[in-house]
Amino acid sequence: MGASSAAVIEETAAHRGGGGFAVTGTDRAPHVEATRPSLEGVSTESDIREFLASRRAKITPQQAGLPAFGGNRRVPGLRREEVALLAGVSIDYYVRLERGRIAGASEEVLDAVAGALQLDDAERAHLFDLARAAAKRPARRSRRARGPLPDSVLRVLHSMTGSPAFIRNGRLDILATNTLGRALYAPLFPDPSARTANIARSQFLLPGGRDFFPQWEESVNTTVALLRTEAGRAPHDSELTGLIGELVTRSEEFRTAWAKHNVRLHHTGRKSFRHPAIGVITFDFDAMELPAQPGLTLTAYSAAPGTPDHDTLQLLAAWAATEADQPTG
Repeated sequence: MGASSAAVIEETAAHRGGGGFAVTGTDRAPHVEATRPSLEGVSTESDIREFLASRRAKITPQQAGLPAFGGNRRVPGLRREEVALLAGVSIDYYVRLERGRIAGASEEVLDAVAGALQLDDAERAHLFDLARAAAKRPARRSRRARGPLPDSVLRVLHSMTGSPAFIRNGRLDILATNTLGRALYAPLFPDPSARTANIARSQFLLPGGRDFFPQWEESVNTTVALLRTEAGRAPHDSELTGLIGELVTRSEEFRTAWAKHNVRLHHTGRKSFRHPAIGVITFDFDAMELPAQPGLTLTAYSAAPGTPDHDTLQLLAAWAATEADQPTG
């Protein structure tokens, strides 16, 4: 990788004692160069068409409050004319929308379609992102973080000594970790000396990726939905389209999940890991977007005191301390 395109990765001097890592110079995580296809050629129109059709297929007439007439229905879910009726638009107009001709649609029309299809918050935001891309309007998050992470953000990250925590971008590149965060995600790093990793690439392509996520199907759906959401927000991110192209080509499981067009918001929940040093552990997680660093998210994991998972977290801390004491040369 040429110097002009490679990210400059270094352990921040102010936090070497804390053991975490950070990326300086850019939010672009370096990775092994490979010839891989890009999704640049995939049109916004096809994304809109497939997204709307897939959401329409999930809603039955009964769920939409429509009478179920007799006879065989040739399509799962709602027909186009039923969505048009619910949204208060003509059939021809909705057909044009579902064919991807959404650029001139007003917010009121998009809201009506979202209501007719019973879209959740993530799906509604994704529909609006696709409309912005079709109209070539600025994305919701057009001003994205560039350059090194601020020292104040790193201090917050490293002050979280009792919880694994890390900062990522929308492509799921891990940009910085605290000590426990690095210890937890160690199996996803390409080699012990690597200071950054992409969660999706490691999950689907590293030999140990599947073992690390005991709730594999749920984890696959979450990872792919997060990337699909980011693709709506940043349709012209060449690194993102390159990553997706690589994963679609090399992983059948990713390809299958990608075709579902599912999106999601990822703010809080529970997540399990199978770590080679400590076994299975389940955390509560909270993910917080950094307002002053658009596009970046700080995620922290915790376990309630007095629980088996909290005991396992102490094992992770002990293992991290042992690893830190190992000679580096």
